[in-house]
Amino acid sequence: MTEFNQQVIEEFRANGGKVGGMFEGAPLVLLTTTGARTGRRRTNPAVYLRDGERVLVFASNAGGAANPAWYHNVLANPRVIVELGADRFAARAVPLEGEERDRLYARQAAINPAFATYQQNTERAIPVIALYPERERLEAFGDELARIHEHLRGELAKVRQGAPAGDLRAHCLAFCDAMTFHHNGEDRVAFPHLEKLFPELKEPLDRLRAEHAVIAGLVAELRQAPEPATLERIAGEMEAHFAYEEQQLVPVLNALESVPWS
Repeated sequence: MTEFNQQVIEEFRANGGKVGGMFEGAPLVLLTTTGARTGRRRTNPAVYLRDGERVLVFASNAGGAANPAWYHNVLANPRVIVELGADRFAARAVPLEGEERDRLYARQAAINPAFATYQQNTERAIPVIALYPERERLEAFGDELARIHEHLRGELAKVRQGAPAGDLRAHCLAFCDAMTFHHNGEDRVAFPHLEKLFPELKEPLDRLRAEHAVIAGLVAELRQAPEPATLERIAGEMEAHFAYEEQQLVPVLNALESVPWS
């Protein structure tokens, strides 16, 4: 991220979406994408255009020969985070094509002639990306946690049901990888944020972290060989852990207006 972009982002967040300098008075949005190669989150300021409920952004790169990096990110990972004024929400990014793209780019160029100049200065058709808000998903993030748990239950069930050797190994690794990814994300990102927002959750979160360690040990055993005894132990530990976590965290997560660790 350039120093200039960082200054714009900090000013935007400090002033409810208003900035000075070259962007003063411009309709500006902050777009956070996930790196196509790195998997890291990147935030970029962009001029936007409203079109009903959706927000349009333009991969102009100031008329440069190549598309900006954030455009490649949304192609690989369409789910983005949008900051618009004081509002913050998840959205699905969809590049527009054909007549729709041309019509909406022409509208933007009529409003802001700089975009007409950008298009004249490059041979590529500058992409127009529609951002469709997904506020409902953010408002029910606790329900999303329950869905993740249900998926993990299903993966473990496939292992416990037994299968031909090749399939059994594949199901076992799928479950182990998914469980490890889920708990690592909670330990490193979600839980520290929740602890800051809700100090009263410290004791439940400490218990959940301790249970993660126990389950991690069983997952390590399971990676070596899906023995029936290990499967039963992990099933019991996992079910008790999920039940407690959902009891403690689902109401809190569902009450959040935005996800603080996105």
